[in-house]
Amino acid sequence: MSAPTSQPVQTSQVAPARSISLSTQEIPSTSQPRRSTHGSTVSPPPTRKTARLLGLYADHLQVRYAPRTHVSYMAHVRAFLDWLVDNGLDLVDVQAGDLDAYQSHLYAYRRGRDGRPYSPAYQAARLVVLKHLYRFLYRRGYVLSDPAADIDLPRLERRLPRVILTLQEVRRILAAPDATTPRGLRDRAMLETLYATGIRVTELCNLTPYDVDTEERVLRVLLGKGRKDRNVPLTRAASAAIEAYLVDGRPLLLRKAKKQRCLFLQDKGGQMDRATAGRIVRHWAQQAGLNKHVTPHTFRHTLATHLLKGRADIRHIQSLLGHASLGTTQRYTRVELSDLKQVIERAHPRGR
Repeated sequence: MSAPTSQPVQTSQVAPARSISLSTQEIPSTSQPRRSTHGSTVSPPPTRKTARLLGLYADHLQVRYAPRTHVSYMAHVRAFLDWLVDNGLDLVDVQAGDLDAYQSHLYAYRRGRDGRPYSPAYQAARLVVLKHLYRFLYRRGYVLSDPAADIDLPRLERRLPRVILTLQEVRRILAAPDATTPRGLRDRAMLETLYATGIRVTELCNLTPYDVDTEERVLRVLLGKGRKDRNVPLTRAASAAIEAYLVDGRPLLLRKAKKQRCLFLQDKGGQMDRATAGRIVRHWAQQAGLNKHVTPHTFRHTLATHLLKGRADIRHIQSLLGHASLGTTQRYTRVELSDLKQVIERAHPRGR
């Protein structure tokens, strides 16, 4: 999402105290960017060099990252360019102090709709993109130094997953679809796959029949997050559900789109997308009588937690979920208080 641009408030003059609405004003920031000396009061458009460098960066993202990452990164870059233009600066002339001013701008900005600030996570996302952009430009010799190298990112709170399903709740959801219809076979196969593997919803939608080996019970995730491939084992239940869908469900859905390559099809034969997958999961959670906000990602949280409670090694869980960092895996797991009490009773010298 590109942030609306606004002229930073100058702090050299102290305005009389008066009541203002945060929904239409920006809190003055303590760091001010350098001003261009071109002598005009009109902000100049991006130079041809800047446009060319952005094109190279966009090509780099398109080759190395998933489409959603490409779109998100470029949206953050365009928002930064708007701020540069408003302050008479150019992409290749930015210095570390200018980025400090931009960081202050993000911290002080209040959205016009509700007057709320950007969350620390959103601010960090903006700054991470800038670090990535200038590292790209520096390594390829387009800028003499990397002004973003020493940016300090906001401290982020590591929150526990909001929704974790119990084993009984998982069983109710998995049993909810009608396995006598093509859509029911598809939905059960999707739900079983999500819980068996913990794959991301985008990875689920990009699967093809060639990525699944129901005999060996292996699912292959191609170009997952970070453009990495990995093989994920399937449970017997998931393998059987996928096999039933491939034999009795998918051919009937495929009649309306015979050239479709993806594994999971929509009702009219098109490729499954994130929004439709989310609606399917929510529908069966409601049909199962769950009063929880269940999403495809809920199964990822739930699987990690259930495996951890089953004493699976944390690094095995990391490999299953496709996390580059062990710290990310630990954030996706949650230890219940009851489990912690059992550990204390079993292991603490005075716990018995």
